[in-house]
Amino acid sequence: MKVSILGAGAIAHAHAEAVRAVAQHDGLEGVELSGVVDVDAARAEEFAARHGIARHGTDLHELLASGEVDVLHVCTPPSLHLEQARAALAAGVHVVVEKPAVLSLAEIDAMAEAERAATGGARFTQIVQHRFGAGALRLRRLLADGVLGRPLVATCDTLWFRPPEYFDVPWRGRFDTEGGGPTMGHGIHQFDLLLSVLGEWTEVRAMAGRLARDVDTEDVSMAMVRFASGAMASITNSLLSPRQTSALRVDTEHATVELEHLYGYDDDAWRVTAAPGHEDVLRAWSDDGAAAQERVDEGRSGHLAQLVPTYRALVAGEAPPITVADARGTLELAAAIYRSAFTGETVVRGQISAGDPFYDSMGGTGAPWPPVKDVPAQEATP
Repeated sequence: MKVSILGAGAIAHAHAEAVRAVAQHDGLEGVELSGVVDVDAARAEEFAARHGIARHGTDLHELLASGEVDVLHVCTPPSLHLEQARAALAAGVHVVVEKPAVLSLAEIDAMAEAERAATGGARFTQIVQHRFGAGALRLRRLLADGVLGRPLVATCDTLWFRPPEYFDVPWRGRFDTEGGGPTMGHGIHQFDLLLSVLGEWTEVRAMAGRLARDVDTEDVSMAMVRFASGAMASITNSLLSPRQTSALRVDTEHATVELEHLYGYDDDAWRVTAAPGHEDVLRAWSDDGAAAQERVDEGRSGHLAQLVPTYRALVAGEAPPITVADARGTLELAAAIYRSAFTGETVVRGQISAGDPFYDSMGGTGAPWPPVKDVPAQEATP
């Protein structure tokens, strides 16, 4: 398979390195990184030289018409994803899209339609790499097998820090180009992992605020979520937290399972505490024999861990492990957080549909707060 990358910004380098590594795995030796396209010709050329890519250019449609691409990795700003992915699917090219895949539920439904109409069975998938580290695979398996008992309580925190100058990039901090603030652009990876563990959610109550950054979106949100299993979770997404962390904690009948990392985890980032009388959980967690075949990149989460099973599926003509429906489920939770925060109402799953303002935009009816004003510096307290 010939692979091209669209958009040569920062995240594209992670894609390039992962695609190179994919080809070192059994059955994927024919995966070749062969092209890069960026609106900035110099940046495309520099990216190609850095990663040893033969073809570079500025025109996506020229690339698609060339027949020299089988898979397109879309690493452009989120507002461009839908139309670029549509063009690829119509040309019979598989698409791997960075998060968030699109800006709204309306757009993900349009993406689903584009995949159904795609030439030659071309597929869509979205990057959600935290689902694919060995620890996440093990956690889901032990829950499915009943070893951990029922999940009961969870916390999911994305506490990051982005200074004001981070938002000097024109498309950041806007609903119409980034889709939202930390809920859509940052915390979505961590609560996507939460959803993969706890399953279908049923209701959300949330708050959001623009506390310190001069942006159109929120800079912090907090939500309480109930799941179909009865489990309850809190989700916090912040760009105002100097000690940065990404943390997930799941309390089950038999154990507490905790993960703390920043932008990616390995096996050492997990901690398991057994409930009294259930010490066998610790042995089950440590015995990784059943997961040996699933370990990629030494068990770390990351693009490679997701792309290996993704490319194996594409080579076999099968659906990738993350489908449009998976992406939609996570976007629906994001939309529910925004709707609840902006309206003050509890939102139930399935409530947001065509005709609802939050179906067309995460901004929905508009952020219910005034613009941030410059605050004069405070004198130090003696």
